[in-house]
Amino acid sequence: MTVDKGYLAGSASLLVLSLLEKEDQYGYQIIRRLEERSRKVFSLQEGTLYPVLHKLENKGYITSYEQQAPTGRMRKYYRITPEGLQQLVEEKKRFEEFAGAVRQVMGGGLCETGAF
Repeated sequence: MTVDKGYLAGSASLLVLSLLEKEDQYGYQIIRRLEERSRKVFSLQEGTLYPVLHKLENKGYITSYEQQAPTGRMRKYYRITPEGLQQLVEEKKRFEEFAGAVRQVMGGGLCETGAF
């Protein structure tokens, strides 16, 4: 299944922060994990990922550091900050509200408890 790039662009920060919530990762690793966890529905190119990472870093939601890989090369790893964790909680809430509204418009409606 191919996903419209607009959907991915609108949720790239949420996806990256979600991946970094569990462990620090380097760029290529983020790309691969996103593909794996989405069963290849989501795929980011480096040219799309790095601007997202820079934006998140500039906002203080992630930090970066360099560490030597087993191959001897230096890799830049990214780590979520406490501010990033708070932002992730907020973005998850906004996404759930948005997804619920989309489901309702598409005919899902509310059950008696008010949940979708």
